[in-house]
Amino acid sequence: MDRFKNDEVLDYPNISKINFIKINKKYFKVLLINFFLFFVPLLVTLILLDLFAFNESVLKYRIIIYSSFFTFFVFIFLYINFSFPLRRYAVREKDITYKSGLFIRKMTTVPFSRIQHVEIDESVFSRLFKLASISVFTAGDSSDDLVIKGLSKEKALQIKEFISTKVND
Repeated sequence: MDRFKNDEVLDYPNISKINFIKINKKYFKVLLINFFLFFVPLLVTLILLDLFAFNESVLKYRIIIYSSFFTFFVFIFLYINFSFPLRRYAVREKDITYKSGLFIRKMTTVPFSRIQHVEIDESVFSRLFKLASISVFTAGDSSDDLVIKGLSKEKALQIKEFISTKVND
């Protein structure tokens, strides 16, 4: 019957003492490039619709439409600016942790004992800045359980190698 005994945990590890590392500052440029690549075509489309497609009944709402677009643009821009410094990661002896979020804070920790494999990805713009992201996959799930974007490619390779040696031990 002892094998079914489940003792209560009384001594919790202190997560606040983890030394988190900031994401590479170059990744902020990648975020801004992606941001403008999304919003510039939207603005051009809005202007073209305003010039050629909107009828008089829609034109009387022009100020509301442009104000809404501008407000959304500014909100997303500010969100990127203020949330970027909060993206941090930590690689410890037995796990990897990533935290992010401005309004909704999220911290994900994956123990090396659950990791199935690790991938390194490079997007088009990340490649320009010699950046990569690392994706950690665990057993029993088809999606990546932890993704850290904005690492230097060298650091991503080091982390992947470290995790691979820990998983294979």
